[in-house]
Amino acid sequence: MRKNDTERTMPMSGGTALILTENIKANKPRPYTLPWEKTDGEPRTVKLLFRWTDGKHIRARTYDELVWKPALYYAGVIAEPKTDRRGRRQYASSRENGMHALRHYFASITLADGVNIKELAEYLGHSNPGFTLRLYTHMLPSSHERARKAVDSRLAKLFSLKSHGTVTEQAAVRSPTASWEPDDGLYPDQPQISL
Repeated sequence: MRKNDTERTMPMSGGTALILTENIKANKPRPYTLPWEKTDGEPRTVKLLFRWTDGKHIRARTYDELVWKPALYYAGVIAEPKTDRRGRRQYASSRENGMHALRHYFASITLADGVNIKELAEYLGHSNPGFTLRLYTHMLPSSHERARKAVDSRLAKLFSLKSHGTVTEQAAVRSPTASWEPDDGLYPDQPQISL
């Protein structure tokens, strides 16, 4: 994938790969020549994977007005369009409902499922992971429970969590001066530890 004259690799879900493979079989990519980077730029030929109904490239604004916004309207996300003097539908525009929102959706679902900021920055084409962190920090899931589980899993033997309940349950039946371990903290394969 290209952005700002740099290439990057993004992971593709299995479901997306299946749909894309089916589309490629049905609609073979075709060569298409466009001016590069500006309207009078040097022509460059690329293979278009997705084309408009006339076989030419998809213009973002045209797609936005004829496909994206009508889909949002029928889904109940945006208001009914108004009609201008020439009879054309005009939908209300907003950044939160534009196609760019798909990029933020991708970022939010990947962060929620554990993708780290550095990798997400690479996927989005951000040169600085700090920028990505500032932009999406509010979407990061709370790590309080993960932190508790991490400590418990690493110190389970010390806390005797696996066989004797939680620390809170143990503390309720234990004297403050008693050892935390049922065998007084003596493990033949580890140094002796007591609290």
